[in-house]
Amino acid sequence: MKSKILSISINLALAAIVLAVGLVGFLGGATPAAAYDSDILYYHGNEDRPGVSLTFNVYEGTDVVWRILDILEVHNAKATFFIGGAWADDNIDCVREIYSRGHELGSHGYFHKDHSKMTEEANAEEIRPSIKLLEMICGQKISLFAPPSGAFSENTLNACNKMELKVIMWSRDTVDWRDKDVNLLVKRATEDLKPGEIILMHPKEQTVKALPKILNYIGEHGFKTVTVSQNIGE
Repeated sequence: MKSKILSISINLALAAIVLAVGLVGFLGGATPAAAYDSDILYYHGNEDRPGVSLTFNVYEGTDVVWRILDILEVHNAKATFFIGGAWADDNIDCVREIYSRGHELGSHGYFHKDHSKMTEEANAEEIRPSIKLLEMICGQKISLFAPPSGAFSENTLNACNKMELKVIMWSRDTVDWRDKDVNLLVKRATEDLKPGEIILMHPKEQTVKALPKILNYIGEHGFKTVTVSQNIGE
């Protein structure tokens, strides 16, 4: 009964949040990421410790997310899940389970927009509701944002800075959203792996098949899976 009341409360609050998301502007263009030097922008973590981070950008694949959680649990591994608000809205129980299993939650925006083309205000209007939703679900402050498709601009960084969010990119992209060759995904995630790496993945069938091999490599080569916050921390 208590869980049902909580779900109803979240859904009511969600309606208010979605209504608050206004029309976003698409002004200004993206600058190449290499041009940015920001203390809130991370492509890599701490190279002095043996930690590496597995990140999952989630806007779909609920059934696959549950299987990923089970694989991580078998390997006693922790990951960071960057979750889209539109998906979280429909999958509150799954979001809560991710958090309850000790994984980290971050925002992936609300409607999977191109943040590089938005004004600072529009960036904030797209990100803020997803933060509020995730915080309502897990009762924990959200401090990380991963822009969809890795697209951002100075406006994005300014908006995130004001919201006290760190912007997280990656040092390795498995490109699992496109490629289905499991061995190729494993190679991209593990070849010449170094401390502090951030490995990007998505909830895909081929990722489920590749994940145990990736985790075995990490363990066998003296690395440890850590959350992004642990990885980029002092």
